[in-house]
Amino acid sequence: MGNKLRIGITQGDVAGIGWEVILKALADGRMGELAEFTVYGSKKAAAFYAGQEFVLPPIVDTGDVDFEPGVPTGSTGESAVKALQRATEAYKRGELDAIVTAPICKEFVADFGFIGHTEFFGTQFDGRPLMVMTSDGLRVALVTVHMALVDVPGAISRDKIAEKLSILNDSLVRDFGVVKPRIAVLALNPHGGENGLLGSDEEEVIKPATEQAYKNGILAFGPLAADGVFLNTDRYDAVLAMYHDQGLAPFKALAPDGVNFTAGLSVVRTSPDHGTAFDIAGKGVASADSMRAAVYAAMDIVRNRKTWEEISRNPLKHYEREKGDERTIDFSKSEL
Repeated sequence: MGNKLRIGITQGDVAGIGWEVILKALADGRMGELAEFTVYGSKKAAAFYAGQEFVLPPIVDTGDVDFEPGVPTGSTGESAVKALQRATEAYKRGELDAIVTAPICKEFVADFGFIGHTEFFGTQFDGRPLMVMTSDGLRVALVTVHMALVDVPGAISRDKIAEKLSILNDSLVRDFGVVKPRIAVLALNPHGGENGLLGSDEEEVIKPATEQAYKNGILAFGPLAADGVFLNTDRYDAVLAMYHDQGLAPFKALAPDGVNFTAGLSVVRTSPDHGTAFDIAGKGVASADSMRAAVYAAMDIVRNRKTWEEISRNPLKHYEREKGDERTIDFSKSEL
């Protein structure tokens, strides 16, 4: 992999704050010491947002696009898709170690066959995608993602919850270096369903799935009332929410500069946890904190995966020879 990681960044919707937060994040000189960056998108848009303030990073040009800050169109959506496709192709050729995506506008990319980055990458790479929001030890994963609330109960099943728990558990070990992950599983209904008084989903679906996962060696606990778990997140390594806002609303309140990570896939993909912010696009006031966090998270996950792959190729007890001495390394006590 070389001394420096190779990180690809996609521009997102050029009418949003994507280019602004990318340029601000990459202006941090410390990043260049750790990785080599290539941005996929329109050089015309990049030059517009860079102005006289920023030095342009290496760019793979996806073509000119006419745009006005704050006004998304079919053309700006198409430009965002082209950037995603070019970065994806580069990753598949082995030219990148991770992809960081700036925000897109779902309304203007729906015609291209996907409603969000998670769904897009799930069709392009091996594995089963799982949306995980992460920030300083707080991690929230979702059973259902971009779905109308009325459709959520019918989309939740024992098998689906079990699948998501398995993916999340594996990701916590491999991507985050957690040795024995503890996962809180949220209830769907208020107060955990009140033993069936407020719904049967907990007793019929969520509880059996959680118990089966526990029997399979996954330290999953629940169903737990959603309104209490986020007061005690330090008890768990991750939270599995049943639907989008159940998990993301409290996460963003607790971690405004968090990161969206697509777990479960062969690709390492992260993104800032905010949207296109068309209302402030072009005004120079967007914060790059979440984009910066997304870049650092991508680098950490790549390194954690490499470490895990090296460990998993060897017996549980590893021996390292150093200066003729043999030392035992106990990885059960390591944070990787």
